[in-house]
Amino acid sequence: MADRADRMEGHGSELWQRIIVAVPALVVAVFLIDYGGVPFTVLLILLGIACLHELFQMFDDVGPVRLAGFLGIIGMLLATYFGSDRGTYYLVIALCACFPLIFLFGALQVRTTALGWSVTVFGLVWIGIALGHAVLLRELEHGVAAIVTILAGVFIGDSVAYSGGKAFGRTPLAPRISPNKTVEGLILGMAGAVLATWLAGLYQDWITGVDALLLGVCVAVAAPLGDLFESYIKRQVGTKDTGRLFGAHGGALDRLDAVLFAAVVGYYVWIAIL
Repeated sequence: MADRADRMEGHGSELWQRIIVAVPALVVAVFLIDYGGVPFTVLLILLGIACLHELFQMFDDVGPVRLAGFLGIIGMLLATYFGSDRGTYYLVIALCACFPLIFLFGALQVRTTALGWSVTVFGLVWIGIALGHAVLLRELEHGVAAIVTILAGVFIGDSVAYSGGKAFGRTPLAPRISPNKTVEGLILGMAGAVLATWLAGLYQDWITGVDALLLGVCVAVAAPLGDLFESYIKRQVGTKDTGRLFGAHGGALDRLDAVLFAAVVGYYVWIAIL
């Protein structure tokens, strides 16, 4: 009983640390999402660079082409934003342009390998494509509401999964990928994501309850997959957190892993809803 009480006390302390970091970050994010335009795109560029930096740190021994990766993600997101209604086209074109960029900078880099080049490409596809879809989503009709709704589903679902897993988790979900995740936590988190998205939809007269549930289910499926995807990468390199940018939440990748999957899925679901 004493051990359980200590675990619950430690969990409560960590939860408060997470809340203290999350609230101001959420306020800034919501403000820039609502403002949109270049400031919102710049926020995503900064987050993208932070994510790439953490990924490159994890694979530093193979020599990723850092400068090409950073310039690449800047170009991808700016091309997407200024590409107007053909943003997806320019996003892909910018990604393709990164290949010769990686070769040129990689050839000049003293310590690099073909695996390092591959990690650079992987980061641009994983992180750059996802954040590019977030830019596209913001530019859609009711895009602000779409992003806020999706973020509500992701983060509330994640919080419910974390708390529910700590309190009720018994069955390991994927012990070879992430030993701390449980089936109970996953189920509770998915239910929380669907409920949060549906409730957010109640305050929006341009989306029906059925459409909100559809969006919620898609987010509830995509977000845990994104979380497990990043967990698998961390497992491969033997690290717990990718960084400390968000304090108790970990690094940028730790905080945005689920968002990177949910943003892409949410974009296409939102188009279907519109």
